[in-house]
Amino acid sequence: MSSATPPTNEQRTGSLRAGLFAEILAMAVDTLRANKLRSALTILGVVIGVTSIVAMTSLVRGFGDQMHQLIRQMGSDTIYLQKFGISSFASGRSFLDLLKRPNLTEEDAKAIARAPSVAMVGQQLGGGPGVGPQRITYRNESTKPMMVIGASANFAETNYIELESGRFFADFEVSHRRSVVVLGYAPASTLFPGTDPIGKKVRIGQTEFTVVGAMGKRPSPLFGNPDEYAVIPVTTYEKLYRAPTIRGVLTRMLTITVVPRPGIPRDEVTRDVEEIMRSRHRLKLDEENDFDIVTSDAVMKIVDQLTQAIALALVVISSIALMVGGIGVMAIMTISVTERTREIGIRKAIGARRREILVQFLLEAIFLTSVGGLLGILLGSGIGLAVNQLASFPVSLPLWSFALGFGFSAAVGIFFGIYPAIRASRLDPIEALRYE
Repeated sequence: MSSATPPTNEQRTGSLRAGLFAEILAMAVDTLRANKLRSALTILGVVIGVTSIVAMTSLVRGFGDQMHQLIRQMGSDTIYLQKFGISSFASGRSFLDLLKRPNLTEEDAKAIARAPSVAMVGQQLGGGPGVGPQRITYRNESTKPMMVIGASANFAETNYIELESGRFFADFEVSHRRSVVVLGYAPASTLFPGTDPIGKKVRIGQTEFTVVGAMGKRPSPLFGNPDEYAVIPVTTYEKLYRAPTIRGVLTRMLTITVVPRPGIPRDEVTRDVEEIMRSRHRLKLDEENDFDIVTSDAVMKIVDQLTQAIALALVVISSIALMVGGIGVMAIMTISVTERTREIGIRKAIGARRREILVQFLLEAIFLTSVGGLLGILLGSGIGLAVNQLASFPVSLPLWSFALGFGFSAAVGIFFGIYPAIRASRLDPIEALRYE
C-alpha cells in the first residue's frame, strides 16, 4: 500500500507565502473598509484621472476609426491632385508660398486622362477659400449653411458614393451649364423627409435648381457631417461663384480626381500623374512639385499622427489628476501609519517582519488606487457610450485603454505608497508599543 508523498520544503514555503499574502491582503481591505469616507476622498483624484483617460481616448479613437472608414469609402486607389492640400499644411509650408503655385486647369485634367494607366478623371470645385457655405431652401424649409460642390458628371464614380435615389447629372448638362443639383443625404432628409425629392425645385442662395438625385449616407467622423453638401455641374459653379483673389493671387481650388485602370498599381499611376504635371508646369529636375498628390494612405497617416498627438496630450493632462490623487494617497497613508503605530508595534512584537509590514501598507495603497482605477474605467466607458447615444459621436473602447487606465492607477499606488510603507516597516517595536 503506497503512501502519499510528503510536501517538499519549497512547497511548504510557497504555501506559507501564499497564505501570508492572502492574510495581509485581507487586513489591507478590512482597514480600508473601516475608513470608507477617507478612502473615497483619497481615490477621488485617481477616479477623475482614469475617467478622463478612458473617456477621451474612446472619443479620439472613435474619430480616427470613422475617418479611416470614410477615407476607405472614397476609394483606396483614388488619387487626388490639388494646388495645395492637407499634406502641404502638415509639412509646415507657408500659406502665402502655397498661394503662389499655379492653378490647376481643365487642360491638366484632359492631359492626365490621356495616360494609358488612367481609367477615369473627375474634376471638382468647392470647399476652398473664398466661397462660403450656402443655405438650400425648399418652400418654407431651409437647411443650415453647407458646402456646394461643382463637379464633373462622374463625381459619384470617382468618389465611390452611392446614389440613394434619382440619377447624377450627365455630361451634356455640364457642358450646357444646366441648373441641376444632386443633394447630399443631410439636405435631402432635411428638406424632403419621407418624400421623393426628384424633380423638386430648390434654391441655393438666389438661384433655383432642379433636384435630379440624392446621395446615400456616409460614415460620420467626430467633427462635422460629411453628408452636408450639394453637387452642381462644375460649369454652373464657375458661372455662379467666381474664383476668389487672395493677397492679389487668383485662387482657383480645382481638385482633379484620378482613378487607375484595374490591375495597375496606384504607385505607377501616381508616377505618371507626377510626370505629366511636372512636364506641363515646366519644372526642372532640382525643383520640387508645385502641386499636391494626395492618396488615402497619406491622409490616413496624417489622421493617425493627429489622433496620436491628441491622445498623448490628453493622457498627460489626465496624469495631473492622477498625480494629485497620488499625493492624497501618500498623505492619507502617512496619517494611517501614525494612527496605527501601536498596531505595528504589536505585530512586530509577535514576530511580524519588516517586509510583511511594508507589503501590508503597500498593498493598501495599491488596492486603494486600483479601486479608483476600476471606477474610473466604468465611469469613462459610461461617458463615452452616453456621448455616442446623445450626440452620435463615434466611440471606440479598445482594451488597451482599460489596461492603460488600470496600470496608471496601480503605478500611482506603488509610487506614492512606497514612502509610508517603508516608514511603517522601519518603526522600532519598543518605541511603537510606547506610542500613545
